[in-house]
Amino acid sequence: MYKLAMIDLDGTMLNQYGIVTEKTKEAIRKAQENGIEVIIASGRPIDSIKTIAKEIKSEKYFISGNGAIIYDIANDAIIYENTLKKQKVLDIIKICEENSIYYNIYTEKEIIAKSLQCNVLYYHKENLTKSEEDKTHINIVENAYDYIANRDDKIVKITICDSNQAIFNSIIRKLKEVSDIEVLDVSHMSRKMIRQGTEEIPIEYFYTEISAKNVDKWNAIEFLQEKLDIKTEEIIAIGDNINDKKMIQNAGLGVAMGQSHPEIKENSNLITLPNYEDGVAEVLINITEILQ
Repeated sequence: MYKLAMIDLDGTMLNQYGIVTEKTKEAIRKAQENGIEVIIASGRPIDSIKTIAKEIKSEKYFISGNGAIIYDIANDAIIYENTLKKQKVLDIIKICEENSIYYNIYTEKEIIAKSLQCNVLYYHKENLTKSEEDKTHINIVENAYDYIANRDDKIVKITICDSNQAIFNSIIRKLKEVSDIEVLDVSHMSRKMIRQGTEEIPIEYFYTEISAKNVDKWNAIEFLQEKLDIKTEEIIAIGDNINDKKMIQNAGLGVAMGQSHPEIKENSNLITLPNYEDGVAEVLINITEILQ
């Protein structure tokens, strides 16, 4: 019997417009009623996840920054962290600036960027339909290096993006020379949709995510597993991307979304429908029916 469902957000629980559909909310509710704790495991910052956790009535914990932070919702506290050292962040900013490549920095509370592009543009568009308290906090700064140098925020990850694959691959090679960091090996282009009036506009870019050494969603799940006294075979992990690979490989039931990267599908026990066809709901409904 499954007791814990760890679910990624972007490309997984959220549809192509960044929304948790009513069908998915209902499936989550029924899973919770049948004893399955639903916990979000995302790369987003804390405040961005809080909103969605509240929406799906997940009230215990969530994982932020791809495993850099575990957040205790009830006590409004970080209970586990493995964040980037400030000097490493400054070194990475310098590399990006010298190579004129777009980057943004995720602290535990906000996303710091110099302009609205790529993933930050997507979050900005998502914010336009949300109340002030539910928005992902985006902080546009003129000089990110000086801004970070003069603050002591917990930095969970850095996202680096470019629409040109040759330029992107070049920066990846430089980043892999930096010690004591994890560089997410994403070989495919990210594709998201935003609505502009009646038009649907794609946002497409190559990207990587940089975190502290040994940051991974599964490492964070293992911490929660011990805290919740749950066996590995009682865990469901659902995701779509390379940052979900380890949790999908190791969980009792690893589920890949229908539009997932081929490597994620190869390492899963089950492939569900795509996120734009309520794949998460499909999995949870099937499992809940077995339990009843």
